[in-house]
Amino acid sequence: MTDFFMNDRAPTDKPSMGSGSLLLFGVNHKTAPVELREQLAIPADRLAEATRSLAQTPGVREAMVLSTCNRVELLVCSESAAPDLLGFFNDFFALDNPDAVLKPHVYEYRDHEAVRHLFRVASSLDSMVVGEPQILGQVKEAYSVAKSVGAVQKNLEKLLQNAFNVAKRVRNETEIGNSSVSIASIAVDLAEKIFGSLQNKKVLLVGAGKMSELAARHLVQRGASSIYVANRTQERAERLAAQFRSQFAGHVVPFNDLYAFADRADIVITSTGSPEPIFRPEHAAKFIHRRRNRPMFFIDIAVPRDVDPAVNRVEGVFLYDIDDLQSVAASNRTDRVKEAAQAEAIIAVEVERYQRLLNTLDAIPVIRNLQQSAETMRQSELRKAESKLRGLAAEPLSDAQWSAVEAMTKALMNKFLHPTLQAIKAAAAEGDSERLDTFRSTFDIQRAANYTQAHSVSAEPAKTTDPILDPEPTSYLEKPS
Repeated sequence: MTDFFMNDRAPTDKPSMGSGSLLLFGVNHKTAPVELREQLAIPADRLAEATRSLAQTPGVREAMVLSTCNRVELLVCSESAAPDLLGFFNDFFALDNPDAVLKPHVYEYRDHEAVRHLFRVASSLDSMVVGEPQILGQVKEAYSVAKSVGAVQKNLEKLLQNAFNVAKRVRNETEIGNSSVSIASIAVDLAEKIFGSLQNKKVLLVGAGKMSELAARHLVQRGASSIYVANRTQERAERLAAQFRSQFAGHVVPFNDLYAFADRADIVITSTGSPEPIFRPEHAAKFIHRRRNRPMFFIDIAVPRDVDPAVNRVEGVFLYDIDDLQSVAASNRTDRVKEAAQAEAIIAVEVERYQRLLNTLDAIPVIRNLQQSAETMRQSELRKAESKLRGLAAEPLSDAQWSAVEAMTKALMNKFLHPTLQAIKAAAAEGDSERLDTFRSTFDIQRAANYTQAHSVSAEPAKTTDPILDPEPTSYLEKPS
């Protein structure tokens, strides 16, 4: 574990991804300020590129990149040698002095703790606004992109499908998602705290994405009567305004007219994907002059930020960015303590269940080799007995007689193996590597495997299901000629 491991639980030595390791590395709103997070934000149109680049990093077998306004996380299934994920950040984002800039803010989870963290993220327990529903969709989108570029194979596929199921269970079995909360709703809460009431206030939404749509819904619920929407693609702005036109005086502001119009708004809530600030101090100074020094409020929930922080120095302008929303979100978190505790209990159970599932992977080669060696011995003994059986009858045994002999010998073999196979599976499920090693040495599994390979008959075994789930051995026996 690195010296910047940011977890309150001890790392685990339990296996995770076969012979490799599961590693989760990143920053979020609790460990890094928005000034750093916006440097690491990956726009949607570069997510595939970032994921492909991560998957090509030496030591990485599978990969996914999650980038939201509050976190950037790298999830990888790696080889035994840990990949240089700090170096990936440095190379992809061209950071200056990453050891000083980034390292103090990153967290790194491995194996068991990486699973726990992913389950918490997908279930919205690690969000700024606990219970917000957007994060699960963002994780699914990251998974979809990673799968489309071939970066998700069987290990991450299994893990992420479990994460989605855990998030669904948390939603279904707790009250954590019952009220409609999101970064957008917290931004509207802040606006209401500033003015006391939103009635008769003019609000300008810059951006017409999901976050702006959520903000519009909450503004309507709080009594806002005049909402204006500006977006680079005017068609999207028109669609958003049209959804609420029957409830308020919705207006579309052409993006080219944004600076000419913005001073008419008392509150500007901005959430775009712009890589550069849209509003700068010189814009804010003009707005205040036109407003004859009446105060103006900006609530910037974009990462990277849409409003230059220097705007806050313009007299009469008050700027709140996404990190300023944390104090408002804290009260929301307090209200959800009971539900969060229930959700944490579910996650603890699910993490252990998933770990037991992974532990059974250690038993597969032991069980398979034991079954195959027993089957080879059974066939060998049948062939030795063939001449004796022929001598006991005037004619060769019929198909029905050979079927009866095979069924009897197979039943004896299965009954003999059953308690041993159950004990092997129990040891694997409990993560007891010492007991598994004892089984290997007791039955000399490697020697048995070599014997099986050397004495196997020419017929190829039929494909069967996983021996953990279907311990019935494959039959190699053909009726002797």
